[in-house]
Amino acid sequence: MANIHDSLAKLMTIDGAIGVALVDSGSGMALGTLGTGLDLELAAAGNTEVVRAKLKTIAALGLNESIDDILITLSSQYHIIRPLAAAPEVFIYIALDKARGNLALARLSTREVEKQLEL
Repeated sequence: MANIHDSLAKLMTIDGAIGVALVDSGSGMALGTLGTGLDLELAAAGNTEVVRAKLKTIAALGLNESIDDILITLSSQYHIIRPLAAAPEVFIYIALDKARGNLALARLSTREVEKQLEL
């Protein structure tokens, strides 16, 4: 089991990683952040709204589903949001430079870190 800082540090080793955060979607506040070049506190709050909207839509559709991850593709970045299976109100957020990052590897690494994270 890994702590928050170690988990975020591992995610920052992914090629193209710009910033990472562990976010409490109940409050929209970051439990931990790492990286530069991006306001991760603002990203945490904004992506909380994305997660809430998706959960509301899933409920409205009557789907018995949970979110594995959410991918947002920008012109120069990928943003991955991954709720924790053990604590769905908490999610991992990672921003990657599209030119340097490997999306498949980032999704795999995020899933592995999520399994090892100890809150």
